[in-house]
Amino acid sequence: MQAQVTQDGLRPLGRTGLQVSAVSLGASTLGQDRPQGEPPSEQAAETARVMLTGPFRLVDSSNSYGQGRSEAALGAGLAALGGTLPEGQLLATKADRDLTTGAFDHDRVLRSFEESTRRTGLDHFPLYQLHDPYTVSFADAMGPGGAVSALVRLRDEGAVGHLGIAAGPLSLVDAYVGTGVFDVVLTHNRYTLLNRSAADLIDAWAERGLGVLNGAAFGGGLLARGPRPGSTYAYEPAPAEVLGFVERLDAVCREWDVPLPAAALQFSLRNPSVSTTLVGTSVPGRVEQTRVLAERVIPDGFWDAVEQLGTPPVDFGED
Repeated sequence: MQAQVTQDGLRPLGRTGLQVSAVSLGASTLGQDRPQGEPPSEQAAETARVMLTGPFRLVDSSNSYGQGRSEAALGAGLAALGGTLPEGQLLATKADRDLTTGAFDHDRVLRSFEESTRRTGLDHFPLYQLHDPYTVSFADAMGPGGAVSALVRLRDEGAVGHLGIAAGPLSLVDAYVGTGVFDVVLTHNRYTLLNRSAADLIDAWAERGLGVLNGAAFGGGLLARGPRPGSTYAYEPAPAEVLGFVERLDAVCREWDVPLPAAALQFSLRNPSVSTTLVGTSVPGRVEQTRVLAERVIPDGFWDAVEQLGTPPVDFGED
């Protein structure tokens, strides 16, 4: 039997004092079944409600997801619950640059927070993250009037509980971690069955007491749907050598009667340095599908067979 992955088996999110389930739900595509500016659909609101009342403790969104549609859908789901999160449930979100101007300074972070509170109907987030700070230099973000000063202000005023950094390039993420400001780190696409580039840093972050969120265990879909023409990994077309490796991996899965997406998810779940693994959710049924994949019993011998495939061909920690 696998370890508990739901709220029946909580674990600490680093030094924050927050408790999370082994699997958490990502909301990056939530609400995108409607054009920008329209109210959330009934399906999006129902998906949000299921996410917030289901077996997993943390739901993660961002100001920029769907240009605000993700947070709006979560707000609609919360409204259906009376405007209050179920006891123990956590809703995290992120500060984002201005999508028109690229501005990402102190004032922009405060506006981003205000937008998120308006959409969700909440006035406090237990985890608030700096998201993809690519339009501003590290020095400017950390300096006077920079984005990080606004995050610290929000934390000190009690508007948010703990601060996180969420981005792709590992050297950039680690630079922010090194400031000591952040309690949580979110990395994505860099610790999967196809890319192990974040492995050492994940261990180092956990040893420092940070909570580690690992996103995109399915690599943007390739490890959920399997190799096929046009498949993508981390938002880009998958090259031939990657597709070939996934074909061999898929063959091992079939030999051991293990669904490829179950293997992809549980690869992340097996790492004790990962506090929780984020799985994207855009329809109500995905929540139960995720639970089934996470609780699928996988023999230890399967992982030995996977290791015999050799080093995965993907390593783009700085991309």
